[in-house]
Amino acid sequence: MGFQDTPEEWPVTATETPFRGNKTSVRTDDVVMPDGTVVHRDYQVHPGSVAVLGLDDEGRVLVLRQYRHPVRHKLWEIPAGLLDIPGENPLHAAQRELYEEAYVKAEDWRVLTDVYTTPGGCDEAVRIFLARNISEADGERFEVAEEEADMELARVPLQELVRGVLAGDLHNNCLVVGVLSLAAVLAGDGVESLRPAEAPWPARPFEA
Repeated sequence: MGFQDTPEEWPVTATETPFRGNKTSVRTDDVVMPDGTVVHRDYQVHPGSVAVLGLDDEGRVLVLRQYRHPVRHKLWEIPAGLLDIPGENPLHAAQRELYEEAYVKAEDWRVLTDVYTTPGGCDEAVRIFLARNISEADGERFEVAEEEADMELARVPLQELVRGVLAGDLHNNCLVVGVLSLAAVLAGDGVESLRPAEAPWPARPFEA
């Protein structure tokens, strides 16, 4: 089987939620350690997310530049968004985000990779899709607001993004993981080796 992460759950003697926000909350658990001691662990409870690495016929990646207040930066990112409904099919959510943020659709979808973004302090799980054979979407454009109203859209060659990541110029988690994963796939077993778009996702189970 090689190296792989395995599910495990240590006993929790008490739990409380001192903060509830619009989309996420903060939970405090009293967790029993292997030596029997009990410690407090605070973490953000997150519904989960999807991200889309959209690749056009010229090998360029669709990227968005958006202001992110917690880090006081405008970051280049790939389209992404929350799973709005518990148990939501992540492929459907990814298709929605690609339409809303980039106004394109894709014919070929595959799972690129699954990640926990910050497992030491948040339970967020993200599924990153590879979307190919993209074209302009049909219908009215999604009305953007707040930070999204200031977004910029660009198409950038994959290798240029890889160089930017390795140079320390690009920092968004999903973009970094996505472009490096795709570069590894293209240099290795190829896109056909990727999992199908509705492959099981134990971190956020769903019905196909």
